[in-house]
Amino acid sequence: MLSNPSNPLALIAADMAEVDRIIAQRLDSGVPLVGTVSQYIISAGGKRIRPALLLLMAGALGYEDAQRHNLAAVVEFIHTATLLHDDVVDESTLRRGRPTANESFGNPASVLVGDFLYSRAFQMMVDSGEMRVMQVLSEATNVIAEGEVLQLMNMHDASINEAAYLRVIRSKTAKLFEASTRLAAILAKSSAKVEAACADYGQALGTAFQVIDDVLDYDGDANELGKNLGDDLREGKNTLPLIIAMQRGTHAQRQIIQSAIKTGEMLALAEIIEIVRSTGALNATRAAANAEAERAIRALSVLPDSPYCDAMHALASQLLDRRN
Repeated sequence: MLSNPSNPLALIAADMAEVDRIIAQRLDSGVPLVGTVSQYIISAGGKRIRPALLLLMAGALGYEDAQRHNLAAVVEFIHTATLLHDDVVDESTLRRGRPTANESFGNPASVLVGDFLYSRAFQMMVDSGEMRVMQVLSEATNVIAEGEVLQLMNMHDASINEAAYLRVIRSKTAKLFEASTRLAAILAKSSAKVEAACADYGQALGTAFQVIDDVLDYDGDANELGKNLGDDLREGKNTLPLIIAMQRGTHAQRQIIQSAIKTGEMLALAEIIEIVRSTGALNATRAAANAEAERAIRALSVLPDSPYCDAMHALASQLLDRRN
């Protein structure tokens, strides 16, 4: 049984401390601004869910080699690089409760330090000596970039449907979750069946994670979220709560949302939040996240019982109660 079901990540606290040590060591650069910007965004904290998933899955598969810490740091570097680039593209000003790196250091520094983190990640993954590790991470990085471009193409498009929305988040967000859990199976030299199940867990959990994140943009607390409510709408992102609200709302309600998506105008934000809530779109979106979380839990059935497996089960269950 899980020793601390309220905090599934407590099981890997020592492992995460080692990952943090590696991150600090590999952020070292002869160019001061590189270290300053990198430390700024990494020290902002966050759940570090992606490296944690790699470590939990490695534990569930009985893999204890130090390479798991190195690759967990690689995953975090790739994720951090995407955040730096995302905030520039989205013109974001707030992340995790404080100014974004681009707000503090400017767009050029954020883009270039993001490039540094990508290249440092690829230097580190070579240390694994596993061609499949490099194949999985290079493919994931490419798919994430495609997802970013897809999202850019979809900006201010009120006609985006649920399938197009899911295509973006499975590329942009869920792909690195999937890669993280797949890497653990590759390191442990698991069978093809087990590797596929591990990847399925990560992809489903990552999808649920992003769907809940999109709910919180209309049903969260700005202080808890560490970002501005309505940021998605301001950026012209047509997310699942809005898609469902337009499907269920009246013609007038649909026009209000469509206009806001097309223009990024925030004057109607309070009215749109009320439409999203009154049409049941938030509950429907949470139900979609719940279905993905249940899919993740089902994927764990191929793994032997262990505290690590219990922790991953708890993570999927707790995700649905996420408020920040």
